[in-house]
Amino acid sequence: QVQLVESGGGLAQAGGSLRLSCAASGLPFRRYAMGWFRQAPGKGREFVAAISSSGETIYYADSVTGRFTISRDNAKDTVYLQMNSLKPEDTAVYYCASYGGAYFGSTYGRDGAYDSWGQGMQVTVSS
Repeated sequence: QVQLVESGGGLAQAGGSLRLSCAASGLPFRRYAMGWFRQAPGKGREFVAAISSSGETIYYADSVTGRFTISRDNAKDTVYLQMNSLKPEDTAVYYCASYGGAYFGSTYGRDGAYDSWGQGMQVTVSS
């Protein structure tokens, strides 16, 4: 059984930083691309960042480029999301997910291409 457990969320002030972690178990982590998505109140789930299984290929949503950094440690079966220069509009529940599709380079931003999800972690940014 695949389990993805997020941690590290919470409250931050605008301009501040938070680091999310997602610990994976029940899957050969080093073989899976991983992604982060978020869902703000009253909105649909949106892509944030994705990283290939080796960590060599990374994608970001335009809204977080230059502020967020995704990384992974395959020895610890963990993927991270470092969030800097936070804005109130970054307030959302953040989810990590394991990629289950076939063409990562063209489907990394689609939530339907991910087949296992964490429980979500609230991030609130105050102005």
